[in-house]
Amino acid sequence: MIGKTAIFLVLMGLGSGAFAQEGPLISQTHAAPQALAVAPASRDNHLPRTSWENRRNGALWTRIALAAVASHGAPLLEVVPRDIAEWCPAYPDQTAENRAAFWAALLSTLSRYESTWNPNAVGGNGRWFGLMQIFPPTAEFRDCRVQTGEGLKRASANLNCAIRIMATTVPRDGAISVKNTRWRGVAADCGPIRNDWKRRDMQRYTRKQTYCRALGEVRPKKRPETQAALAE
Repeated sequence: MIGKTAIFLVLMGLGSGAFAQEGPLISQTHAAPQALAVAPASRDNHLPRTSWENRRNGALWTRIALAAVASHGAPLLEVVPRDIAEWCPAYPDQTAENRAAFWAALLSTLSRYESTWNPNAVGGNGRWFGLMQIFPPTAEFRDCRVQTGEGLKRASANLNCAIRIMATTVPRDGAISVKNTRWRGVAADCGPIRNDWKRRDMQRYTRKQTYCRALGEVRPKKRPETQAALAE
């Protein structure tokens, strides 16, 4: 970073990261609560699986994340993080489309621990906002289009900003959640991913997706010849 960056980070309190750190989520919003859906929303089979897919706006959030990765998040598609085997073993051999699917899935499972998928969430005594609990000065520092707390309660603005932040820190550090002298990659800004059991839970979720598994794991098993004959 340029010399002024360190000074700016200290003045704006960014040493604690862009996203919410460990601690209870404090809701300070006075917006009307979202109506609960009677049944989970039907899944769009053309979209990759995400942990928020059954939320009312889950499919929309996935589309927003994918579009963000394809545009200002493109650096994420070009890097192979050094710890990718812990998150998505098949990632190095995947297409750009499947790599984008991984980042959308990571964002979805991470937002579970950041805000419990609540776009109106406000935590840290009014410092962190929205799905990914983004600190407004960080949004300004990373040149996100929306830089206010109220604006970051909009899911589209929040997810686009989160991807913009990750598209800087992951290529910069070549990592998602590596710690050597300090946390690097996504973990440089995100408290929940530094927690061992939360990180393992997120990794379990992304690793089980088809685009993160070796081809032999997702191919249908060949039926025994006797069963095949009976089926005929």
